[in-house]
Amino acid sequence: MSLTGQSQSLQRAEAEARRALLSVDGYDITLDLSIDETTYRSVTTIRFTSGSGETFLDLKPVAVHAMTLDGAPLPLDSLDRGRVPLSLSSGAHELTVEATMRFRNDGEGLHRSIDPADGRAYIYGMSFMDAAPSIFACFDQPDLKAPYTFNVTAPADWIVRANAPGTHVAHGVWEFERSEPLSTYFVTLIAGPYHLIEDEHDGIPLGLLARASLADALEEQADDILTVTKQSFDELHRLFGIRYAFGKYDQAFVPEFNAGAMENPGLVTFRDPLIFTSRATRGALIQRATTIAHEMAHQWFGNLVTPQWWDDLWLNESFAEYLGNRVAADATQYDDTMVDLAYARRQWGLVADQAPSTHPVAGNGALDAVAALQDFDGISYIKGSAILRQLAATHGDDVFFAGARDHFERHRFGNATLHDLLDSWSRAGAGDLSGFADEWLLKAGPDALTWDREAGVVRRTPPAGVPAARPHAFRVAVAAGGSWSDDSLNVDSDETAYAPDAEAVILDPYDDTWAVTLPDPSTVAALPALLPSVTDAHLRAGIWNTLRNGFHNAAVDPALLVDIAVASLPLEDAEDGPRRTRAWLLGKVVPLAPAGSLRRLRDTAASALELQEPGSELQLSAFRTLLSTTDSADELRGFLSGVPDGVELDRAVRWRILTRLAEMGATERQELQAAFDADPTGDARVSLTRALCSLPDEEAKAWAWSVFTGETDVSNYEIEAAGAGLWRGGQEHLTAQYVDAYFDTLPRTASIRSGWVLADAASAFFPATSVESTTLARAEALISDPELASPLRRRLTDLADGLRRQLAVTSRWPH
Repeated sequence: MSLTGQSQSLQRAEAEARRALLSVDGYDITLDLSIDETTYRSVTTIRFTSGSGETFLDLKPVAVHAMTLDGAPLPLDSLDRGRVPLSLSSGAHELTVEATMRFRNDGEGLHRSIDPADGRAYIYGMSFMDAAPSIFACFDQPDLKAPYTFNVTAPADWIVRANAPGTHVAHGVWEFERSEPLSTYFVTLIAGPYHLIEDEHDGIPLGLLARASLADALEEQADDILTVTKQSFDELHRLFGIRYAFGKYDQAFVPEFNAGAMENPGLVTFRDPLIFTSRATRGALIQRATTIAHEMAHQWFGNLVTPQWWDDLWLNESFAEYLGNRVAADATQYDDTMVDLAYARRQWGLVADQAPSTHPVAGNGALDAVAALQDFDGISYIKGSAILRQLAATHGDDVFFAGARDHFERHRFGNATLHDLLDSWSRAGAGDLSGFADEWLLKAGPDALTWDREAGVVRRTPPAGVPAARPHAFRVAVAAGGSWSDDSLNVDSDETAYAPDAEAVILDPYDDTWAVTLPDPSTVAALPALLPSVTDAHLRAGIWNTLRNGFHNAAVDPALLVDIAVASLPLEDAEDGPRRTRAWLLGKVVPLAPAGSLRRLRDTAASALELQEPGSELQLSAFRTLLSTTDSADELRGFLSGVPDGVELDRAVRWRILTRLAEMGATERQELQAAFDADPTGDARVSLTRALCSLPDEEAKAWAWSVFTGETDVSNYEIEAAGAGLWRGGQEHLTAQYVDAYFDTLPRTASIRSGWVLADAASAFFPATSVESTTLARAEALISDPELASPLRRRLTDLADGLRRQLAVTSRWPH
């Protein structure tokens, strides 16, 4: 039988009924990855015990060849939308499924990628959130844990790794030991000609793997990666008092990975841009270190004890976020982690928490797995971790970690809920936490904190419609007489007296609490003079976050933000990720600022570049700003011939220049293709796609659009790159036709994509440069369509909210 139709998303009620009916004793899975380039053979035997009743098996194959239950054949045509119905008698059962599965290129299931550097194939598994049935037949839900045994056939020159240790027993044949009990979404393997580095620490075998073309970079960076790993193990063992439970610890850096990483026990997978092939900033190194520590914290919170259902996903992510950052800051060389965290992650959480789609940290009511994936956001990560930080500060480490140990010991290799964790903390001495949980974990949205200079009070405003009464304890940065000092403030009512004689006041610049802090007008007006002299890195980050909060809420004129940036360039935040300061300034603020703002930033960046120490982060920051703001093709081409002393013309810089030239129409396709052909790597291929789609001509935009519609099939990374290239400022005459086309086409993308990439493509191709009320009206109309797939509605709701806020800025300050 061939697979037809879309699979069904598991409903919570269905999962509860299946869990009540059966328990799984173990999986034996045999995979043959050597058949062809598009499919592989998957044979699964599941041993389980059940009561008497009806249930179903999850399976998403290309074709099913045989299915037997206790030796009796099951009808092949019983497979319907990813489910095989089962009628069970009470007792022990054995279920076997033989199927052909498809390799995927969207970062889920078994993803197969060809490295353009050498033409070799690499495979990795990603079973989260509901992708496991596209690899093997299973009962796919987090609370049906079981051990797994794998047998894999692969090309003879490949390395194969899985959750448990394995042995290469014959030509191309690998056998793996029985794993500890795992949820289905943790099951993974990698296969391909990966480069392997092995080590050991405290009795734990360690492995690092990456594509062969990254072997030199992996070897150069292995010391840093392994040092962070070892130091993190030592610190987590000290904090938890419980040993790592899954034997070996491999870290595989794999191509075209959707998330930052995935915490699969025994075999953690990372996106391989974390193996740097161009100059790495301090921020990039911190991101890698915190990601490593984050995934290691998951080995306890998430893997040893797993949420019973997806509404407690925060039990995974908030803890890993809090502990990953804490461990990196306290136990590794990256003691400035918290400053970078303020730049890199704070706004992700605050923006998500202010959106119409905001939800509680815990108990978010996810009715099915697809809906739960949409709550895998900045609230589950950043807000939750900020609240845990407050809890630890309030009750102390002794109580906090004693509760964690109790939780691990009671639910080892099992599942648990928020209430289970609160009970563990109560037993450890935290007392009754129900009030804390109700205010901070079970109510959505952030409080707003504002300082009223004339009234001499700090006002606390809860989210609209939320009867919250959250106390806030935080530091305040006060500028008086040109110097800065810190106060401490407790806000436990709607108005708290606070009347310093100050030129500027910044509430909670050090992220002590969780709230949207909005700047008063006098503070904003004073910052062009005050910010350049601020030497405290965390305070500078807090000031920028306060300004970003103000802009997001149409409380700060974009013209003033440009003034502040011009006065204080270069940005200490040298990174360029979409949530970072430069991307926000150039992508969100400048398009709404007065004409000439981009030129002002360019001139300031050029001047700042000459003043910075060669090789410094500030020099690189100034150079990156210059490349992003110049409108001179001659200047850009000059840099292709020679960059300033201290800057390296590496792959990232070269493609940054070429993409800017493409956006300006100052290069041809042949030049871009030649640059890729001379250095055909995975990240260069993504850069080529972005640059080609950035060209200001109809052919470029039509090709980008074909990626969105699925007519042109590319990898997940290239989909996002094509969307970024399509919507370039100043090209509205070319892209106007795609605004309405986006809303007409978006609903149909649910038939060609799923999971992560479905919503990511919706974001990448949203008409970002069409800041018009008519665009917002189209978005709102589609959101109200009951036929729109829920992941698309959720993502479009947030995108429309961002557009609505941009329009609010232009309405208040029409430059």
